[in-house]
Amino acid sequence: MSVEKRPAFESPAALVSRQPDPPAMRRPVATTFGAVLVVLRVIAGVVWLISLGLLWRKTLVEDLGIPLDSDDAAEAGSNLALVVVLCLGGLVLAIELVFALLIFRGSNWARITVMIFATISITGSAFDYFGADAEITLRTTLITLALDILVLLALSSRNARTYARRHRR
Repeated sequence: MSVEKRPAFESPAALVSRQPDPPAMRRPVATTFGAVLVVLRVIAGVVWLISLGLLWRKTLVEDLGIPLDSDDAAEAGSNLALVVVLCLGGLVLAIELVFALLIFRGSNWARITVMIFATISITGSAFDYFGADAEITLRTTLITLALDILVLLALSSRNARTYARRHRR
C-alpha cells in the first residue's frame, strides 16, 4: 500500500486551494442570545433617554448643579443641549441596533466591536465605582452593566467565535 507523503513546506496558495468549503453551521444559541442582549441594551438606552428628557431640568439643577433661572436664553440653551444629547444618544442606539443585526447574521467584526465597547463600558463603571465613589444602582448603571457583562460572555464563547469566523480563509 503506497501512502503519498506531504512535503515539509507547501505554498499558502496550494493549501488554500485544497481547503473544502466550510460546512453549513447552525447559528449557535450564544450568538442569538448575544444579539438579543444587544437589543435589550438598546431598549435600556431608549428608556434612559426618555427618562433623561422627562427629568432634564431636575438633572441639570440637582445632579449637575447648573442653576436655571427663568431667563429665556438659559432655557433655550438648556433645551438645545437636551436636543443634542437626545439626537446623539439616538444615533448611537441606532448604530448599536445595526450591530445586533450584524451579529445575528454572523459578522465577526461587529461581534468584536460590540465586545470592545462592552469592555470599555464595564471598565468605566468599575473606575467610577472604585475611584469616584459612584454608586451602582438600578437607577444608574446596574442594568447596563449587567447587560454588558452578559453580552461579553455570550459573544466571546467558542461557538459564537466559530460561527462568526466560519467564512474566513
